[in-house]
Amino acid sequence: MAKLTKRKEDYSKWYNELVINADLAENSGVRGSMVIKPYGYAIWEKIQQELDRKFKDTGHQNAYFPLFVPKSLFEAEEKNAEGFAKECAVVTHYRLEADPDNKGKLRVDPKAKLEEELVVRPTSEAIIWNTYKNWIQSYRDLPILVNQWANVVRWEMRTRLFLRTAEFLWQEGHTAHATKNEAIEEAELMLNVYADFAENFMKIPVVRGLKTESERFAGAEETYCIEAMMQDGKALQAGTSHFLGQNFAKAFDVKYATANGDLEYVWATSWGVSTRLMGALIMTHSDDQGLVLPSTLAPIQVVIVPVYFNDEQRNLVAQKAHQLKSELMSKGISVKFDDRDTFKPGWKFNEYELKGVPVRIAMGPRDLEKNQIEVARRDTGDKNFISLEKSVEHILSLLQEIDENIYQKAKDNKQELTTKVDTWDDFQNVIENKGGFVSAHWDGTTETEEKIQELTKATIRCIPLEAEKEEGKCIFTGKPSQQRVLFAKAY
Repeated sequence: MAKLTKRKEDYSKWYNELVINADLAENSGVRGSMVIKPYGYAIWEKIQQELDRKFKDTGHQNAYFPLFVPKSLFEAEEKNAEGFAKECAVVTHYRLEADPDNKGKLRVDPKAKLEEELVVRPTSEAIIWNTYKNWIQSYRDLPILVNQWANVVRWEMRTRLFLRTAEFLWQEGHTAHATKNEAIEEAELMLNVYADFAENFMKIPVVRGLKTESERFAGAEETYCIEAMMQDGKALQAGTSHFLGQNFAKAFDVKYATANGDLEYVWATSWGVSTRLMGALIMTHSDDQGLVLPSTLAPIQVVIVPVYFNDEQRNLVAQKAHQLKSELMSKGISVKFDDRDTFKPGWKFNEYELKGVPVRIAMGPRDLEKNQIEVARRDTGDKNFISLEKSVEHILSLLQEIDENIYQKAKDNKQELTTKVDTWDDFQNVIENKGGFVSAHWDGTTETEEKIQELTKATIRCIPLEAEKEEGKCIFTGKPSQQRVLFAKAY
């Protein structure tokens, strides 16, 4: 099994090798698109299941809307259309035919041109709000709290597995409300759902914040976000929730009759996370040996590797292994007993280390004579011999301990990579040499924001929601500022 490039040597290469060698995903025959392999998809399914539960617990329902959006509908909300125009894939024809000039090949049938071109959805606001027009007549029809699990296409030129691909999987919530306050409350609620999920399920500490005007979702009046910090000092946007105001309701003429009989435009939100979370998971926790997964997301939480030298020992170990497996599974733990005889135990140890299985158990005839097993934890590499009688209780406790340790390590890294600066020289020095979040004053203008990005490649990741107001001077212009913002280079 090939060793991974060290993170300090080439972080990007380490990441790409890990995604492929850990069997998470691979590049496909379609430029910029990926194949998510079963082990990677098993992790995504766990993300889906937990988020889906949270959405339903907060009153949302799942639905599904078309992949194709008529160009006229896509154009209806001008800012949204302009924001995504350069990333759109467009369907112009509906049929192929045999190419008379090139035997065995096909060409687009020139007679099969669509009357109206179809945009392959980069996001679904247009098709959904065109649908909501039929669903909403009265205040009694509100709120609408809908989510969909889907794929979208954004024609990215530079791609990287999970982080940026031409097609990716996501969920997108789209809600409709009678009042502005209800819509803002919804956008903030979903931001907190995402933050709770990231921190307590994925064990990734995040910063809750607002995007600046230039970084807002196209067509939104306010964009809320959670920002995470990767081990290499780059930030990653891990989720967004948008207050859309009445922009889409006006674009698609979606009104409702109030209790007094007046007609008013509906207020809207949208919110989403994607398979980009897989990239965040990998880059937050993993090490030079491979994946490090919290038990909440590990497809296999415990693996049992038998060690034996003859069939008699093999049968004895297998009997005890199956017994332990059953006891662990009865406690809700996912267990794999790897009894393949085509690979040696050492090779298996390396495989499960690479794949980030939280707990590995080695079980051999000498261990059984002593009524014990060897338990190794993936996060620290520590190994201990535990008596069989105490093994289930120990492993339950150990999985929780591993999750807590993984979170604390990520939290410490985020704290270490957050620096407060007050001068332009200090800002440039930290961005160039240390990286991470840089907490600094900004004068609030898009002009200054763009100039800082041009000079340093750092963007304002967010205006932190939980930070105290603090008067100061912009690090670049010296103009007054009321609050620090977080800058960083980002994925």
